[in-house]
Amino acid sequence: MGEEIDKGATETRRVTRLIRLPEVQHRVGLGRSTIYRWMAEGKFPKPVQLGGYAVAWAEDEVQAWIATRLK
Repeated sequence: MGEEIDKGATETRRVTRLIRLPEVQHRVGLGRSTIYRWMAEGKFPKPVQLGGYAVAWAEDEVQAWIATRLK
């Protein structure tokens, strides 16, 4: 009759939003080639593959990168 409630499942989960290149460019103020060059040099977060040639960046990783640049 009554189901047991998993208390861990009722906690608020933070969902990572994925953002595409135009939004990344807007947020960081860099061009596409600079973003990709810095990724290759390990200076910028790498995107996740969505399928085919589509990629997106984790919003929290981009925000963390911006925060480190402001320090």
